[in-house]
Amino acid sequence: MHQPNSKWSRRTRIDLQSNRFKRTLSSLPTHSFVLLPCSPFTNHPHQVRPLKKKKKNKRAKKPMATRALLLLREAPPWAVAGAAAAVALLWLAAWTLEWAWWTPRRLDRALRAQGLKGTRYRLFTGDVRENARLNREARTKPLPLGCHDIIPRVLPMLHKVVKENGTVSFTWFGPTPRVMIPDPESVKEVLSNKFGHFGKQQFSRAGKLLGDGVANHEGEKWAKHRRILNPAFHHEKIKKMLPVFATCCVDVINRWENSMSSEGSSEIDIWPEFQNLTGDVISRTAFGSSYQEGRRIFQLQGELAERLIQSFQAIFIPGYWFLPTKNNRRMREINREIHKILREIIGKREKAMKNGETNNDDLLGLLLESNMRQSNGNAKLGLTTEHVIEECKLFYFAGMETTSVLLTWTLVVLSMHPEWQEQAREEVLNHFGRARPDFESLNRLKIVTMILYEVLRLYPPVVLLSRRTYKGMELGGIKYPAGVNLLLPIIFIHHDPNIWGKDAGMFNPERFADGISNATKHQAAFFPFGGGPRICIGQNFALLEAKMALCTILQRFSFELSPSYTHAPYTVITLHPQHGAPIRLKKL
Repeated sequence: MHQPNSKWSRRTRIDLQSNRFKRTLSSLPTHSFVLLPCSPFTNHPHQVRPLKKKKKNKRAKKPMATRALLLLREAPPWAVAGAAAAVALLWLAAWTLEWAWWTPRRLDRALRAQGLKGTRYRLFTGDVRENARLNREARTKPLPLGCHDIIPRVLPMLHKVVKENGTVSFTWFGPTPRVMIPDPESVKEVLSNKFGHFGKQQFSRAGKLLGDGVANHEGEKWAKHRRILNPAFHHEKIKKMLPVFATCCVDVINRWENSMSSEGSSEIDIWPEFQNLTGDVISRTAFGSSYQEGRRIFQLQGELAERLIQSFQAIFIPGYWFLPTKNNRRMREINREIHKILREIIGKREKAMKNGETNNDDLLGLLLESNMRQSNGNAKLGLTTEHVIEECKLFYFAGMETTSVLLTWTLVVLSMHPEWQEQAREEVLNHFGRARPDFESLNRLKIVTMILYEVLRLYPPVVLLSRRTYKGMELGGIKYPAGVNLLLPIIFIHHDPNIWGKDAGMFNPERFADGISNATKHQAAFFPFGGGPRICIGQNFALLEAKMALCTILQRFSFELSPSYTHAPYTVITLHPQHGAPIRLKKL
């Protein structure tokens, strides 16, 4: 019997253990025979056995995700919870790092590459702390009487940055850069938004408490709300509200007259007086027969605004609204009560309209009528009750704030410039005498209109607007990446001597003698109510109300600043007098 030598056996063992040899064997037919050598150290004969083809494992390998799920199913609950928490924490950490560091760094590099200068980004807060510090300092320093250069006091942070870095510069609100756009033509392009590059900066959840209405919406939602609201603010509808304006103004005048001394004079803080007047006007024009409920809403909105101002003045903390503070809890309570009152008013009005009892002389009636006409039975085309509630809340805040601010600064400025007060009074008496002003004659008042425009130029109720870039775009030769806030600084443009001339900081209504379009070479340089398709829907309402109130006052009184008056304009939401506006009235 042949016995292979050890050298051959070693090679055979190596070959038998190799993968190549095994593949060769597996390729043979099922019943093939292979001669296997015996061990060289034994006398056993060679053994012959059939080699069966190895069956392939048809069981597919489970995907990793499936195996992970099986492992999770078999894992104890605490392990699953721990893994989920770890994943959530990792995601939150990555998102926070991107939001608070990488995105601001990327935006900062993009802006500086365009030649823009600005402040250095500080993690999370940006310039909020510095802005708060400068505001506190500015509010300790009142302005001289007769000074209308109010920017350093009203917007000290932006004034400082512009002075150091030029007009096109940027600051940081938290992790978001805010770029100043001081050119009227660029402002006009942003406000027109023809290509949809810009969007409204979204208010915080707390900020929306004052009214999450048409002013805050975008796209199709904004278009639907605006379309339904427009009929309520048509000039013919506003004309019918003039008697309500007159009644509210006469009530205030009578109250002032009753407070007069025997010499026919008195001292009154006109700031709260005008807030009450405009709140009264909105209550009556918005809700008509539901006037008393409207006054309760006005009181609640006033408290809500004060509490919001307190929260806005606090340090910037993301998610502050969700903290269970006493102030936050009270604001939620107020909001719920306002919603309850408005829901009851709207429900009664809708029921009356279905029964054929129409009352379309107030804003709510006009809004509901327009809503029914637009929807035509299709709920998707109209506004829900919650939408109507939010629009009513916005009526209150915007209608009250804008006109009360305008009237307050108008009387303050006319007290500083008695010569213009006399000219305005002479015009009013020539048109109306002591009679109630009518709609047509109010629109023909030239000097009164010039004065109101000049006050809106120097003391705009809203001192700046903001828009956010949705995508990368070019404006004024500068390429802005997505995620940048563009500040449209109304007050900077209104006070710019390059636009308005060397007397830009002076009160000179004569510049509007030939209308707004001829007041300056830049027609887009005057925009106290915004511009473009999103221009304030209630601007005609506010101006007509202001004219009626001013004319009624000029017919009955002359006025001057009280010795206790401190010229201290400051802004939180709108431009307020920090220490009120006490004036001395003298009956004519």
